[in-house]
Amino acid sequence: MKYNVAVVGCTGMVGRKFLEVLEERNFPVDKIYLYASAKSAGKVIKFKDIDVIVEELKEANIKDKKIDFALFSAGGDVSKAFAPIFAKYNVTVIDNSSAWRMDPEVPLVVPEVNPEDIKWNKGIIANPNCSTIQAVVALKPLHDKYGIDRIIYSTYQAVSGAGMGGYNDLFEGYKGTAPKKFPYAIAGNVIPHIDVFMDNGYTKEEMKMISETQKILHDDNLKITATTVRVPVVYGHSESINVELKNQFELNDVFELYRSSKGVILKDDVQNLEYPMPIDAAGRDEVFVGRIRRDFSTDNGLNLWVVADNIRKGAASNAIQIAEYIISENK
Repeated sequence: MKYNVAVVGCTGMVGRKFLEVLEERNFPVDKIYLYASAKSAGKVIKFKDIDVIVEELKEANIKDKKIDFALFSAGGDVSKAFAPIFAKYNVTVIDNSSAWRMDPEVPLVVPEVNPEDIKWNKGIIANPNCSTIQAVVALKPLHDKYGIDRIIYSTYQAVSGAGMGGYNDLFEGYKGTAPKKFPYAIAGNVIPHIDVFMDNGYTKEEMKMISETQKILHDDNLKITATTVRVPVVYGHSESINVELKNQFELNDVFELYRSSKGVILKDDVQNLEYPMPIDAAGRDEVFVGRIRRDFSTDNGLNLWVVADNIRKGAASNAIQIAEYIISENK
């Protein structure tokens, strides 16, 4: 069986990655519909050697299409306005913005972690923040086996997480051009500031990681703190994750746990200088885990280094994996 798929925000970085991943994973597409703003309407984008005309995102261009899945990456305001319209026409919306993530009526899903939550969707499923996705893929096996008491996130996030503006700031910055997307130069620099600052001193990105992790792992009492940092890397977020487990563990058991974990590649051989780096993860859908070691400063403490491609697993691939799971469950 094949499915009609819409991509909303098709001209953006993630929108184009949706199309690339749909093709690579041989998703069973019958018809593809591409939507963007009025100024992009009429553009032609190639999908599987077919030229597809971009349509303006408006209800008149949606209602008669018989769309099965709509993959959204067009910003929160667009998602708030148009996701319910698609859902009204029995389309399953998988949204990459932050608009629906913390809505108690909307499941927030990473297929390797909480696929069971997909079943109670009411037409809209939220894709988590890119930095949260890779973190929870790494944390889920620990959470299931040992329980988690506390998490400390420190992230090193690629410029592509800020879209084409971040990408341009990096490469133009090396030429001496002043930044347009970021408040400071990112070329040759790191910026401890992602998204807007909140009244509590945390950034919105940091609060997203905290609240989203709790929702995905079904544990509102989980103690979490986060510091998110932008670094001059194009693709691939890196995260230092310090975990306090509820139960004792043996390091060899943790290594075995990751060797058998779905969606994880264990890369940890420090004697041969093998550890995850963004260059390894670029273009991949897996989450890389390494630098696994005991934190001797606390009981049951563990350190992890976690890397993934933020545009693929952190956005496009995760959304498409959700659609694939729905298809497999409906067979």
